[in-house]
Amino acid sequence: MKKILVASIMTAFVLTGCNTFKGFGQDVSKAGDKVTQTAEKTQDKM
Repeated sequence: MKKILVASIMTAFVLTGCNTFKGFGQDVSKAGDKVTQTAEKTQDKM
């Protein structure tokens, strides 16, 4: 019974970590898109 509890807790941590890193990756990607858009607008003005 104790092993099942420990395994469940470990699984929850792993799944939570994966979702966190996925979200972080999406945030970084959006920030990169904004930088690219700003650079393109600046270049067009020149």
